[in-house]
Amino acid sequence: MTKPSLPELLHAAVTAVGGTERPGQVAMAEAVEEAIDGGSHLLVQAGTGTGKSLGYLVPALAHGERVVVATATLALQRQLVERDLPRTVDALHPLLRRRPEFAMLKGRSNYLCLHRLHEGVPQDEEDGLFDQFEAAAPTSRLGQDLLRMRDWADETETGDRDDLTPGVSDRAWAQVSVSSRECLGASKCAYGAECFAESARERAKLAEVVVTNHALLAIDAIEGAPVLPQHGVLIVDEAHELVSRVTGVATGELTPGQVNRAVRRAAKLVNEKAADQLQTAAEGFERLMELALPGRLEEIPEDLGYALMALRDACRTVVSAIGTTRDKSVQDEDAVRKQALASVESVHDVAERITNGSEWDVVWYERHEPRGGSAYRPSGASLRVAPMSVSGLLREKLFTERSVVLTSATLKLGGDFNGVGASLGLAPEATEGDDVPQWKGVDVGSPFDYRKQGILYVAKHLARPARDGDRGDMLDELTELIQAAGGRTLGLFSSMRAAQLAAEELRSRIPEYPILLQGEETLGELIKNFAADPRTCLFGTLSLWQGVDVPGPSCQLVVMDKIPFPRPDDPLMSARQKAVEEAGGNGFMAVAATHAALLMAQGAGRLVRASGDRGVVAVLDQRLATARYGSYLKASLPDFWFTTDRNQVRKSLAAIDAKARQTEGAEQVEGAEQVEGD
Repeated sequence: MTKPSLPELLHAAVTAVGGTERPGQVAMAEAVEEAIDGGSHLLVQAGTGTGKSLGYLVPALAHGERVVVATATLALQRQLVERDLPRTVDALHPLLRRRPEFAMLKGRSNYLCLHRLHEGVPQDEEDGLFDQFEAAAPTSRLGQDLLRMRDWADETETGDRDDLTPGVSDRAWAQVSVSSRECLGASKCAYGAECFAESARERAKLAEVVVTNHALLAIDAIEGAPVLPQHGVLIVDEAHELVSRVTGVATGELTPGQVNRAVRRAAKLVNEKAADQLQTAAEGFERLMELALPGRLEEIPEDLGYALMALRDACRTVVSAIGTTRDKSVQDEDAVRKQALASVESVHDVAERITNGSEWDVVWYERHEPRGGSAYRPSGASLRVAPMSVSGLLREKLFTERSVVLTSATLKLGGDFNGVGASLGLAPEATEGDDVPQWKGVDVGSPFDYRKQGILYVAKHLARPARDGDRGDMLDELTELIQAAGGRTLGLFSSMRAAQLAAEELRSRIPEYPILLQGEETLGELIKNFAADPRTCLFGTLSLWQGVDVPGPSCQLVVMDKIPFPRPDDPLMSARQKAVEEAGGNGFMAVAATHAALLMAQGAGRLVRASGDRGVVAVLDQRLATARYGSYLKASLPDFWFTTDRNQVRKSLAAIDAKARQTEGAEQVEGAEQVEGD
């Protein structure tokens, strides 16, 4: 039997999922096949609606090597494992004459730990473990969650937190999960043979397709000890998120609360001298953290340096002492010891990293004030350290010994792929060299006709936005746009404070249009309510720029209050910008403008999610039309029809609103007639 061709395989897969074959999807599949067969690397931009998951799954499955697919979001992981992969495998089975196995793999803390569940949780203040089920009142939310998880443990096949519905709080989950550092190890744990995390790893070893997340991919690259099975092909979906996710994994943090927790956990497991040394070092660190230190610490202040060295040395002493001290009076001593070691080693590693003072690291101090609501970070101070850049790490760890395909709806910024490529450690496309990873960028377009479906409007008449300044003219403009659109507005703001102020002001100005605000409900509930009522508006910040998928009449106006440059006082971004400038480059364009372009491209992508969608992306920042960098930012956005004519935009919004109302009215009449007929 001859080997089936890629068009045959793609046609079978698209038919199986009930989709329609699109030119962009075919072009993407061909480019992925070429990259895999040639052992090269590919950046492929595929617009919303292209069907990019089949565009990479079909050629990857046809190739026959093990492939790892890494995504940024849980939603896409679930879509791949629960819908796309089962249907694709079934469709390709008759043609390939084999049935590729697939599995999902996450970090250990995502799986329920049977040892924690049955033996209890090490308690900070006491020798041994406590029974979390007895400690939590059964009528409390925590108690109810714990009892539900105990019942769920007998039913679940995966132990995966994301399979538990409804979900539970982070606090509840922490009672029944462990980090990789806290884990006893399958050989030492009484429940090792039944361990959910170990079972997931075993399934991944046997699977041809392993679906994971960017964070685990980063851990696999950074920590040296492989957590992913060997593979010949890596596909990174939602690749615009990869650099920030890898940076997050490579970032260390020290807080007084974290240090004091390590002290409490270690106190009863070591001799008095070691415990006192760590306690004294912790108190010295906490005193200094109460001071108003500056943001970025280009040089570590002398007193803070001494405090960190004392903390590092005390942690080292405690780690050695824990290894030699045994206390049989401690219930389940191995688990208690393992948790204490994990806490102390974590403090030691960050303290040592900061005191070593690598020129490739950025260190800064943050103070978090209480701002109300569980959606915000609690108050307190932290010392953080992050890599100046992860490009070198990615070049070394990602693009060797395997073919890598990176895909997203937004990879081409300012008209080419070189900006995103540079952030990934890649030299400009077509650069020759023995040690230079060879890659190609391909834009397969979109099935949508952006120039007919959308308008990009820049409010050129508004005053240039000043940081934290009063923007009364912007609020006037926003009010008029929402009224013209009949609601139907997704408001994307550059800060949470700006979103809150706008929501408060517009709720009083136009009470006939309900305004939902990020943080007042869960994100899922907000998006559900936004989609359900076309008159509703949804305001928020970062996660809304990338996480809203609402096709249809509920989202016909996407508003950006201003170009989302990083804050000038953002320690990491400003350090990266300065480093580019010192190397002779344009720091603003390489860092700030690239950051803004990526966010704006993602935000503008919220407007057209289906072939019938129509609407306006309104940028209430004149700089997009007047500044020199405006052309770079515009070139990063979908090819909407562009205007600065406010009257034309209001007429267009009113016409789109009228048509949507007409359609909604017809649907209501049709529904009523069906009810009468029934």
